[in-house]
Order: sequence, then C-alpha cells, then structure tokens
Amino acid sequence: MRLMIRLLLCFFLLAGNAAAAPSAGEMAGAMLMVGFRGAEAPASMLSAIRAGKVGSVILFDRDKEQGEPRNIVSPGQLEDLTAALQRAGRGRLIIAVDQEGGAVRRLREKRGFSPLPSAREMGGMRAGEVKRLGRAAGREMRALGINADLAPVVDVGFARRSPGLGDTGRIFGPDPASVSSHALAFADGLREGGVIPALKHFPGLGSADMDSHFDLPDVTKTWRTEELIPYREAFRKGWKGMVLVAHVYNRSLDPVLPASLSPRVIDGLLRRQMGWKGVVVSDDLQMGAVAKHRGMKEMIRLAIDAGCDILLFGNNLRYDARLHEKAWNAIMELVDEGAVSKKRLEESWRRIEELKREML
Repeated sequence: MRLMIRLLLCFFLLAGNAAAAPSAGEMAGAMLMVGFRGAEAPASMLSAIRAGKVGSVILFDRDKEQGEPRNIVSPGQLEDLTAALQRAGRGRLIIAVDQEGGAVRRLREKRGFSPLPSAREMGGMRAGEVKRLGRAAGREMRALGINADLAPVVDVGFARRSPGLGDTGRIFGPDPASVSSHALAFADGLREGGVIPALKHFPGLGSADMDSHFDLPDVTKTWRTEELIPYREAFRKGWKGMVLVAHVYNRSLDPVLPASLSPRVIDGLLRRQMGWKGVVVSDDLQMGAVAKHRGMKEMIRLAIDAGCDILLFGNNLRYDARLHEKAWNAIMELVDEGAVSKKRLEESWRRIEELKREML
C-alpha cells in the first residue's frame, strides 16, 4: 500500500511539473543548442546552463577556425566534460554531436574511439548490420555522456554533383526505399544504444549541387517528392527522435524563404501534412546559406515563427564566446517587442520536455 501511495504521488508530481510552464527566459533557453570552444566548458557556458539560458550543447572534435582539437580529445576527457555539463544542467541537458560515420564523425579512432563507416558504405550492407553499427555507436556515445546524435542523413542521392554531402559519402544511396531502410535501421540502433537520433535534412538536400555551409542551394528545378519517402516511412513507424530542417530554397514549397525559416515547410508540410508532432531542429544558423543574408535576431524570429523548436548555433564556423548570450537576449527582445509570444515558446518547450522525458 505504501509503495502504491508513493507511486501515485510521483505520478501526480510529474503530471504537475509537465503542466506548469517555466518563465519565458527558461523556455527561451530550452530552445538554444550552442557550441563552445575548449576541452573544458567555459565558466560562462556553465553559468548559462545553470541559469536555464542554454538547454542543449553541440560538441565538435575540431575547431574550424583554429584547426586544432576543440571539445573532444579522448574518451576520458570527453566523459569528464559531459559530466560537468550535466551537473550544471541538473541532468537534463541535451548533449549532441554529428556522428554520421565516415567523413562526419566527431569520435575518431585516432583519439581512442571506435570506427564507424560512412553512410555510403553502410548503404551497401544489410539493414541488420547497419542497425548493429548504430547500436554500438549509440552505446559508446551514451557511455561517454552524449545523448543525441544529429544523424542519420536521409537525403536521397539524386544530384550528380553533391559538394559537402554525397561527394563525401554522407548519403546512403540514390534509391528512396534503400535510404529509408538503411538510415532508419541506423537510427533504430542509435535509440537502442540510448541516443536520440535526428533525421536530416528535411525536406531533402539530395538534389542540391551546392553546399549550404557557404550559400543557399536552390532545388526548385531538381527536388522530387520522393525525397520525402524516408520521412513518411519513419513517421508511419512512429518515429521517436528529432527532425533537422535544411537551409534549402524550393520555390514550389515557399517562394520567399528557405525551408529552415519557412512556416509553409515546417508548420505546413512537415507538421500539418505529414503529421510530425515532435521536435524540429534548425540546421546551423551560422551557415552561409542563411547567415550571409540575415542578422541573428531576424533569423531567430523567422525560425521560431516557422516552427523550429531548437535553434542550432554550432559556433564553429565563426566563433563568438558570447554567442549564447546574444542568442538568448535576441529571443527575449523579440518576446518583449511582441514579435514572439510566450505561448509560442511554450509550444516548443513542451515538445522539448517530452523528448527529454524519453531520453534522460
């Protein structure tokens, strides 16, 4: 009887916590995923996490500006780093990496981590083997304190020339059905290993012939509806992860805005038409595709208005030690100005909270 009473009390406590939204500042912080420089977390980052002004971090193995190790040096160092971050976040921090395999993997053998083949290589394997690789990768990441992987890439390789994506082995293949089976097998393995995966790059970069790190790809004439097949298949199976939206322009979907900043693409196509109710992550908002044409505050306003829940600032393409402060301040200014409502923040906060309940 006492055990039953305790269980009921825990249930009502959790239900109450789920119903009560925090302050606008804490909800704004929950929406920020940011990177930082150093094998140890800077004091300013730890303070921001403790204050609820940062809800997620992203780690990199190499600093692109300095050309040297950044956050990930060795397994022991990484475990210490993630533990310090989680202590600041009271065990509720999302700690993410891009561990796709092949050219894009933050945990590399030369630093003491396990090998992981590229998506192109995995596309030639049986789906069961790909799932096993995903499970092993997930277990390794989880043991090191990483709980989210911004992978797999589910872009379908339609473009003959695909800089930064297909040309570097990041695509499973040119057939939508095969991409679906192999990418989702990898994602299922990650989840079994204890890591939340993210499908990317919605609604598809597989027909782009330009690298969105540098400029905005226009796929108006090349994009095919078949590029949505992996997402439809994932949602049909009850996908339990995140969806990362690309910086890609498609006039047939939105005549003005790129997908990552488009209500037509995110709230319209992804949520209303395809039924996705979970967390949406923007691609890195420092990438040239969007950052060359808009300031931070405008990008944040557009991304939130479009339906993004987590705003990703890798802080690696161009480093700014105060970037997390500037991003949080920008959201709060938008709230104060009435450009973003507290209700809108709460929508994203609730989706992020649901994800954390599944993950942490």
